[in-house]
Amino acid sequence: MITPILMLGAGRMGGAMLEGWRAAGAFAASDIIIRDPQPGPAALAAEAAGALLNPADSELARARTVVLAVKPQVWREAAAEFAPWLHADAVVVSIAAGVASPDICKAFGGRCVARVMPTTAAAIGQGTASLYADDPAALARAHALFEPLGAVVDLTDEALMHAATAVSGSAPAYLYAFIEALEAAGAAAGLSPRDAQRLARSTLTGAAALLARSGEEPAELRRQVTSPGGTTEAALNVLLGDTGLPPLLREAVSAAVRRSRALGA
Repeated sequence: MITPILMLGAGRMGGAMLEGWRAAGAFAASDIIIRDPQPGPAALAAEAAGALLNPADSELARARTVVLAVKPQVWREAAAEFAPWLHADAVVVSIAAGVASPDICKAFGGRCVARVMPTTAAAIGQGTASLYADDPAALARAHALFEPLGAVVDLTDEALMHAATAVSGSAPAYLYAFIEALEAAGAAAGLSPRDAQRLARSTLTGAAALLARSGEEPAELRRQVTSPGGTTEAALNVLLGDTGLPPLLREAVSAAVRRSRALGA
């Protein structure tokens, strides 16, 4: 039994999960319990739909699935506060970046644990979630939570969670930073800020949609819009050069991996 579901923390990512579940009709609102000292719009909307928001501690024992969605820096405090109230058979599904399963299991009194690295596009049913659990039942529980929210990828080794965090969990911010920089470059080239914004955002969201729908490899789609000696090739010679995107992204992913490891230390 997966429900009731207890959300420990309903910030940006926890809120996205709540919004996605509601949009997908995945779970009845009455089967969701939320504990958050500063509930945001998603938590308040869930409460209005019938979820329990910040109920008495005794209510937490009803939960069969516990989503650990607090910031990684305070997860131990959350575990110490809530673990004594949980049902012995509750499964913990953690989205805390960098925090290892054995540590979570120990802090939650030996309960089964699954780890997930999701993305905020879960709010619109287009999220991506990297999953790991060494217990099949815990992995199945994570699938039940995240399949309604988008794509899921099972990892074969928990150590790969650091790379998954760097390549997927953090990657939406990389794209948004790229769009910011492209808009600024367009304005520097003479476009009005408004036109640069509309052109950059519409073009990149359209390209992403084409990638998703066509099934083509990114390299093939890139070749299709790159004429020899043309403007796109001139730009790509910069972006794919020795100091361009490939080394920058390797460095960025490595930095995120290092930080993920440090958060779990």
